[in-house]
Amino acid sequence: MQERTSVNNPQIKAIGKLQQKKYREESGYYLIEGFHLVEEALKASVKYREILATEAALSRLAQLGLAYDEGKLIKISQSVASHLSSTKNSQDIFMTVKINRPKHFAFSYGKWVLLDDLADPGNVGTIIRTADAAGFDGVILSNKTVDLYNPKVQRSMQGSQFHLNLIKADLPDAIASLKAADIPVYASLLDPAAKQLGDFAPVAQVALIIGNEAHGVSPEIAALADEKLYIPIKGRAESLNAAVAAGIMIYHFS
Repeated sequence: MQERTSVNNPQIKAIGKLQQKKYREESGYYLIEGFHLVEEALKASVKYREILATEAALSRLAQLGLAYDEGKLIKISQSVASHLSSTKNSQDIFMTVKINRPKHFAFSYGKWVLLDDLADPGNVGTIIRTADAAGFDGVILSNKTVDLYNPKVQRSMQGSQFHLNLIKADLPDAIASLKAADIPVYASLLDPAAKQLGDFAPVAQVALIIGNEAHGVSPEIAALADEKLYIPIKGRAESLNAAVAAGIMIYHFS
């Protein structure tokens, strides 16, 4: 088993850089942290480059009873674990996972969520996790939506990235493909012409567009939707949090 004890080790330096989007895109790998995410990754048989863990964490990993490549294990010191961690209370185990970049995906079936330029990592991760829990098939992220492999998004997803189809795409192209597959596309927005969510019956296939936290669904994307819908607000709040609104709609159509 390899061992790394210095934060100045070239390999550790390179892995630490995966906290930054630039280096994730250059290398084709991203870093996950914590036993739950590593366990979910192993269960999903994802491609990975290495597992790094302290001595105590390696002992716990062995107790999980999951298959992993012992040749890819790296024992690290506590100082290296602290260096790699993006949290205050690290579990001292990490994995470098290969980024899945499908060149083409046929939207021939299912239930989807489309994210139109969402900026908050917590919202993006929560929506993906909710879509997973509700049995949706995938989430399509616009090119300007926050990076899927942002550490905060990773923590919010809680491993759901290993259960769903997650696709970064040009939304007009994705919507055209969905429509071609006879999947109805509904945009969520506050609009006098929109219909209440309750007016829609659950359907076998659907695509829901969720807009940016500050600006909502862009006019250009909203114009491509088959229908516009909104969630009635009974109190005095002006609007709902994007992830909360998405969760209500996702479960309405699940």
